[in-house]
Amino acid sequence: MRRVLALSLLLLPMLSPDISRAQDAEVPGTSAAANAMPPPPAWLHELDALYDARIRVAGLESRMFSPEQWWNVATPLATEARGFAVEEIGHSAEGRPLRHVAWGQGDKSVLLWSQMHGDESTASMAIADLFRFLGEHPEHPLVQRLRARTTLHFLPVMNPDGAARFQRRNAQGVDVNRDARALATPEGRALHGLRERLKPDFGFNLHDQNVGTRAGDSDRGTAIALLAPAYNEAREVDATRLRAIEVAVAIRAVLEPYIPGHIAKWDDTFNPRAFGDLTAAAGVSTILVESGGIEGDSQKQRLRKLNFLALAGALDAIATGAHAGLPRARYEELPENGKTWPDLRISGGTLALPGQPQAKVDLLVDFEHPLLERGGTLAEIGDLGDTRARRTIDASGLYIVPFDPPGAEAGRKRGAFAPGIPAYFHLSRDPQGRDVVWTLAGDVDAARPGPSR
Repeated sequence: MRRVLALSLLLLPMLSPDISRAQDAEVPGTSAAANAMPPPPAWLHELDALYDARIRVAGLESRMFSPEQWWNVATPLATEARGFAVEEIGHSAEGRPLRHVAWGQGDKSVLLWSQMHGDESTASMAIADLFRFLGEHPEHPLVQRLRARTTLHFLPVMNPDGAARFQRRNAQGVDVNRDARALATPEGRALHGLRERLKPDFGFNLHDQNVGTRAGDSDRGTAIALLAPAYNEAREVDATRLRAIEVAVAIRAVLEPYIPGHIAKWDDTFNPRAFGDLTAAAGVSTILVESGGIEGDSQKQRLRKLNFLALAGALDAIATGAHAGLPRARYEELPENGKTWPDLRISGGTLALPGQPQAKVDLLVDFEHPLLERGGTLAEIGDLGDTRARRTIDASGLYIVPFDPPGAEAGRKRGAFAPGIPAYFHLSRDPQGRDVVWTLAGDVDAARPGPSR
């Protein structure tokens, strides 16, 4: 028995650091302080106030902007006099320029790319703010640290054709984030070529996700989801991925004071077509940031600010090396993205279709732009009392009276009120729709978000 114990003690130092770290979180007697949630950066409160006063860039108040509008805002901020270098590295499928912006003089190289999906614009707004912060506040201690210790490389609005249409895919109909292996798109080739040329130490893959996604099995919406992508199907954690996990913990430390309980973790199943996964496989410590939604933040301006602060915290942790040793457990304990709730439930109304018997039903409506409640489509009709939604309207005692959208053929045919069609209906006190208390005509009227009884 003594020989077995002695052999075990000799083998302990040979365990991999990853296994040792994972066991530390479980071994009784491990220092609670070592695994505690790190405090937010000392500069956070001051930078928060400075953001509102002198960092947030005007001209991007709506999240639906054209790529040309973004560059009109960003170009005056990213000048050579302010320490930036801008180069054109390619063109989109429709010939729009793809630009690489560099700043800083340090040894640690970081590549950040945004709006790979054209309708995911939150991080692009935050990058414009970051340009202003870096260029207009050269004496700020954080800016000085970043300039001296990092070189930042940006490929913003990298799917400009999709951004011009505010759609996910590029002009060829390809999801650029699933083009990392085939490199069939000019946008994918530009990002791949830039990464291969720079060989950065860290990469930031910046996206938006469905605003209805819950944090784990809770009823809380995910405001921001993080991921250190796997580099292989086994989802192993090597030193490169561990650094990304540590940076994700640094981001969480920034965000916790603002959105506790609304931070989640993206699924880390390896995808051999995805840029985040293949960037990690190329040896880059990669961090995925997905901006979901905050109720009432219809243009994601609050999430824009949180993106800026999160990136500032992550980059500072990289510049100073403060990410090293941050507890992996604080990343692992984040709930994964859970169910996605539909946008709107109309509860307990009576459906009144011409020539058909009346029926008491619930409706589910999903919107093309959920936070603005625009572009509504019927998702389900029937008994949906057990279905949770981001917002519910009580229609008990009211009739659901469909009507034709503009430009539709006159008169709805039998059965035309069905999932998949645009959501156009009145809530009325009578089945003929003469005494209307609320109307959904594709878009919710912001002045009347619900019925007035």
